[in-house]
Amino acid sequence: MSKPWQITRRHFLRGAGGVMLSLPMLEIMGGEKKNAQPPIRFLTIFQPNGVYPKAWNVEGEGRDYKFSRILQPLESLREDFTLLSNIDNTEAGNHVSMTAAFLTGKNIFNKGSFKSVDQIIADKIGKDTLFPSLVLGTEPPRQGRSNNAPISWANTVCWRAPSQRLSPEINPRVAFDRMFRHVMDPVTAKKRGTIRKSVLDLAKDDLQILQKKASRLDKAKLDEYYTSLRAVEQGIEKSQNPPKRDWVSPMKPEYIRPAAGIPRDRSQHLKLMMDLMVLAFWTDTTRVGTLMAAHGFSRQNFSFIDGIQGDHHGMSHHKEKEKSVEEYTKVSVWYASQVAYLLKRMKEIDDGAGSMLDNSLVLYGSGMKDGNGHIKKNLPLLVAGKAGGKLKPGAHLKLAESTPLSNLLVSVQQTFGIESNSINGVGSGTINSLL
Repeated sequence: MSKPWQITRRHFLRGAGGVMLSLPMLEIMGGEKKNAQPPIRFLTIFQPNGVYPKAWNVEGEGRDYKFSRILQPLESLREDFTLLSNIDNTEAGNHVSMTAAFLTGKNIFNKGSFKSVDQIIADKIGKDTLFPSLVLGTEPPRQGRSNNAPISWANTVCWRAPSQRLSPEINPRVAFDRMFRHVMDPVTAKKRGTIRKSVLDLAKDDLQILQKKASRLDKAKLDEYYTSLRAVEQGIEKSQNPPKRDWVSPMKPEYIRPAAGIPRDRSQHLKLMMDLMVLAFWTDTTRVGTLMAAHGFSRQNFSFIDGIQGDHHGMSHHKEKEKSVEEYTKVSVWYASQVAYLLKRMKEIDDGAGSMLDNSLVLYGSGMKDGNGHIKKNLPLLVAGKAGGKLKPGAHLKLAESTPLSNLLVSVQQTFGIESNSINGVGSGTINSLL
């Protein structure tokens, strides 16, 4: 029997403007087992255009391997992930098809792709959350064709059905409002995105009532949660309304107005989307997330990194030229440092039984090994987290040569209780050493 001061696990803070604010797990949530286990989440972080192999590949196997240049930003997280070698994207052959196959294990065909593993898992574990899955990104879709396939198919790695791809939301404010203002329609979310008032301010009356009920531990959790939520709001606000600078160049810059609501700073944009994904997991708004670090055929310019002039797709076709290889590698190091930020953030959040990272399976990598020649063998991949104790990270697993990507996807779905030995009709087994 619940006490008057208890609230349910699915309790929302409500406020003006349609706010329905999810909450982290608290002691005062009644109707729960005292030792209830936190949910297991699945997160995919997709990086486009591959890597320079010699800068990614590590020396050694097992737990005593030596980190490579690209993976250096992740070294402090050594015990939190497993590095995988010799997995091939056997079903695909160029940027578009390799992107589409990343979570499906299957090459695209004339009507599209196949159901991706994130959506298979969402069908299994996403029924009790506001969003069965969440797809975020940083780059708008591109048009045109590549080897007779629409480049727009590389906008995402998430597919519900052959003709139904799930394109990422790239506007931080719209994503935030959809999650925390409980606005399901993207058009309405964009309109409400013009409302500047904080969701915490809009829900302040409910917040005050909850604070009076909260235990000492709950108050500490709520303070941490509110601080993070406010920080994301302020980050979005700052990205769209930059403060005045204390120095202005004597040369007049050429102003090219970016798309509405998209941060001008690429690092800031990706960090905001990562923070939003963490908040979505933290509040149990979703348990399945996909983060497209960029379009699968990305031509993003990385001139904000010292020593880089070209676009990512161009430098991936480096032809072993020293300058292009160096630029290509610097971009990969930058991506690895962003992933390190996200994993560290997940590791900092206490789930009650381990950290958020402990209770997650995070798949990070690219659908191709090297953009120069569209190399599909030995993909750059790692799996982070413990999936609630089902995984034992901390090693470099050098698998049998030509292990199909579908085997990894089968292993991932089995971690979430999906016992099928194949995905989309492909797969020759599981990666037992991962489990």
